[in-house]
Amino acid sequence: MTDNINEKLGSADILWNLKDLYSSLQDPVIKEDIAFCEEEAALLQETFAGRLNTLAPAELARLVRRLERIDTFLAKVATYAFLNFTTQIKNPEAGAFLQEIREASSRIARQTVFFELEWSKMEEQTAEPLLAAEEISHYRHYLHNIRRYASHMLSHAEETLLIEIAPVGRGSWTNLFEKVLGHLQFGETRRTEEEVLADLYSPEREVRRTAAAELTEGLQSQLHILTHIFNNLLADKMISDRLRSYPSWINSMNLANELDDATVEVLIEAVTSRYDIVQRYYRVKKELLALDELHDYDRYAPLPHLPAATIGWDQCREMVINGFRSFSPKMAEIASFFFDRDWIHAPVL
Repeated sequence: MTDNINEKLGSADILWNLKDLYSSLQDPVIKEDIAFCEEEAALLQETFAGRLNTLAPAELARLVRRLERIDTFLAKVATYAFLNFTTQIKNPEAGAFLQEIREASSRIARQTVFFELEWSKMEEQTAEPLLAAEEISHYRHYLHNIRRYASHMLSHAEETLLIEIAPVGRGSWTNLFEKVLGHLQFGETRRTEEEVLADLYSPEREVRRTAAAELTEGLQSQLHILTHIFNNLLADKMISDRLRSYPSWINSMNLANELDDATVEVLIEAVTSRYDIVQRYYRVKKELLALDELHDYDRYAPLPHLPAATIGWDQCREMVINGFRSFSPKMAEIASFFFDRDWIHAPVL
């Protein structure tokens, strides 16, 4: 079934080219990059831990550049591991490699955590002249942002412990979720989740109804596992928020997005106070579809008289690039680069 869809759309051969990162899981450069990060992190900890408040602006800038280089190498390896996993979720070797990289990242982070702790808690009279110095102007926003977390940082021992157990925390639960969904097959024809979800947009109501029933049945078969995953993710956040003294469930996200809590609260209030707009939309849609009652599987039904043609890969590509071009020629150029270098994975799995 999936092969037929991919052939019809022309997406069968649009595969992610990960070789621009590394040639394979066995590429020796991967181990070399991780070894560099481990050695450099250990050296930085040995040289700078406990003495950030004695550094001159130029010294601080050099330290941040070295930390940036570690992060760049780790991001490259982690990106490769993640993309390799997401394009072949059923491959146990891909999952094992992703976990291996997460464990390596944890080892390295234990060596560099001193920087965020010392910098975030540095006295204002010491930090402000450093932030104002021309030598660190390129990193000023980054350094300023770290200091916003000062009241939520724990002791060095506690932060190190949390980093130590991170590889078996939230990321592992989300990986398990992806694996469960990746292995699920729906209905008598044993379709993938993507195929079933696509049918929810069908103009044929019976097709939508069947897709919804198959999706529900498939998810129900794994309800015990999915419930366990969600509960653990929620508990993980609850514990983290409590340990770090975040005042509300959304505060940590607002801090990461550099938003004031009040701004987000206004947005939430504006949305929740106008649920009637959504209700009115669905009432109108029910009338346009000539239905006595609108069910959950009717939410994505296309409106009557709209074009029903399937759009193939080549046409989609031109639509995307032209859309970017009308907004910004530079963005169109960047988007074309992704297409040309095969940095996109299109097949329905």
